[in-house]
Amino acid sequence: MEPLVALVGTTCLALIIGACGVHRLRGLPTALRGGLAVMFLLTGGAHFIGMRDELVAMVPPALPTPGLLVTVTGVAEIAAALALLPRRTAAPAAGLLTFLLIAMFPANVYAADTAETWWDELIPRTLTQLVFLAATTTVLVDRVRAVLPPRQPRPRGRTRRGQGPAVELTPTGRTALPVRPRPDDREEGRESRVIRRSEGPPDRTRRR
Repeated sequence: MEPLVALVGTTCLALIIGACGVHRLRGLPTALRGGLAVMFLLTGGAHFIGMRDELVAMVPPALPTPGLLVTVTGVAEIAAALALLPRRTAAPAAGLLTFLLIAMFPANVYAADTAETWWDELIPRTLTQLVFLAATTTVLVDRVRAVLPPRQPRPRGRTRRGQGPAVELTPTGRTALPVRPRPDDREEGRESRVIRRSEGPPDRTRRR
């Protein structure tokens, strides 16, 4: 229950500070980075201080060296929590935390058999893990999208004919293009010139 309170409380606090004018804390993914960092610093520290014996007892008997596993996962959680804060390392840190949440879920299932409180039972534990996974996945997707180059749409130009040169309409602006005469126009021009020549010069005596 304490990790969930730390995640929700820190995330809400970051959102409030961002809404008050701190631009660096605006946006849910940024706020979740702060909430996850605080949460995993607490849970990672509990692997060494305060709850180490309980966490060792949570390791299923099928896994060897439970003490070493608790130590390794504790170090990984603390390192990933610190790596969440810089933008450059947030994506791999979120990916590592997502992997750890999935890998350590069997330990939560095993610990649910000896639950002493209602929030330590299997269903509350599973729902809490899903909330944590949703938070880490949101941060991971956000940072991956920020690193990837944006897709540039293909220009779809249209040609509009009217008075003067043709204009090609593109998403970036207008580009004037010269109008090329059609083959039909050329044939009509030739026929008109042939007719005028056959008629001969105009009779100027009538005007006089």
